[in-house]
Amino acid sequence: MGTHQNTDSKTIETHRSNLGRALVLHPVLRGVETARSAEASLEEAVGLAAAIDLDVVQAAIVKVNQPRPATLLGGGAIEQQATLIEEAREAGEPIDLVIVDHLLTPVQQRNLERAFGAKVIDRTGLILEIFGARARTHEGQLQVELASLTYQKSRLVRSWTHLERQRGGFGFLGGPGESQLELDRRLIGNRIVRIKRELDDVRRTRGLHRKARAKVPYPVVALVGYTNAGKSTLFNRMAGADVFAKDLLFATLDPTMRQVVLPSGRKVILSDTVGFISDLPTHLVAAFRATLEEVQSADIILHVRDIAHPDTEAQKADVEAILADLGIDPERDPRVVEVSNKIDLLAGAERDAALARAGREGNACALSAATGERLDTLFRILDGRMTAGRELVELDVEHGDGATLAWLYAHGEVVDRRDDDSHAHLQVAIEPATLARLGHAGQERATA
Repeated sequence: MGTHQNTDSKTIETHRSNLGRALVLHPVLRGVETARSAEASLEEAVGLAAAIDLDVVQAAIVKVNQPRPATLLGGGAIEQQATLIEEAREAGEPIDLVIVDHLLTPVQQRNLERAFGAKVIDRTGLILEIFGARARTHEGQLQVELASLTYQKSRLVRSWTHLERQRGGFGFLGGPGESQLELDRRLIGNRIVRIKRELDDVRRTRGLHRKARAKVPYPVVALVGYTNAGKSTLFNRMAGADVFAKDLLFATLDPTMRQVVLPSGRKVILSDTVGFISDLPTHLVAAFRATLEEVQSADIILHVRDIAHPDTEAQKADVEAILADLGIDPERDPRVVEVSNKIDLLAGAERDAALARAGREGNACALSAATGERLDTLFRILDGRMTAGRELVELDVEHGDGATLAWLYAHGEVVDRRDDDSHAHLQVAIEPATLARLGHAGQERATA
């Protein structure tokens, strides 16, 4: 029984630049259930290409009734796209890149390149390209390189002209051959070991920073969410910062932290993180483990959702799946607060329903990061989370009693401090049971 496939071209806003003309194909495999519509998936793939300023000149859904091990796509679909690419070449507007929005094996990638006469990358390769373009800090660049090398190591069966372009500086290697493949594998393997060692140092440094923050106990509030959900916009709105925030997938890659003073006067450390996305390969999640550890250790986790997106429920499921991989149960972990963002894009019954749903849940709120509407609701939730179970006590501590001062900073939140010649007069928010462990009689003067 033969393989039959159809290709549906869809009208999607394309993006133009001088970095290369691209064709985006989204395969839909028969019998494979997905949470998203094919149209939404294709639009997201076009958005990914736009994130690195590729010129998407054509985008199409390819129906795959029976995936082929050698090419994934069937003969009819390949012939149709090859004809399109050849016509574009003859017209003097060649298509330089074909993006297949699916995981391709090395053999499938190589065979499609031969059939199309153009470079082919799959979804993982495209995401890696975006990560490479976005990384700014040394840590981010290390994480991207680790993910890229892990991906590349599995693809050394590909044509050597492509490998030499990737390899760049390895000019001392000679021509193609099995010994060259082994040498390249060894070089990549050695580099992977070195990067992992450097990232271990990053983890240790982050651990030290977390311990330092614990001594000045400002709670850490981590923002997570699907890419382009509005995390960086919310970060800027809350922190008065100027983090790069644009309507692009993966606009933020490197983690950013800022101190934020809530309306109550309480201080928190706000942490922005890389956006999550569907079908994110395991080794990409692993590469960003050092960054994601900030989420694991956070006092409060804000799950920012694009409530106006047609696939908002599917995006929520993708984020919750990654949180679960990190050992965080969104349904049971009291640290997780769901933030329904972009209510300014909703109207009528949709908007009323979003506000009502958030109002019914104690661990949720609805707002617009772009306009600041209902941001005060989020601040109230944060204040409530941090004051739950705590009492405000006033303490007078002698300056010479450094152990008590250090203990209070480590186990409570010093809201206010005034010093005179002999004493530090503190207002401390702290749980009564914790204060009872202080063990220094005569320090407490009054309780609020």
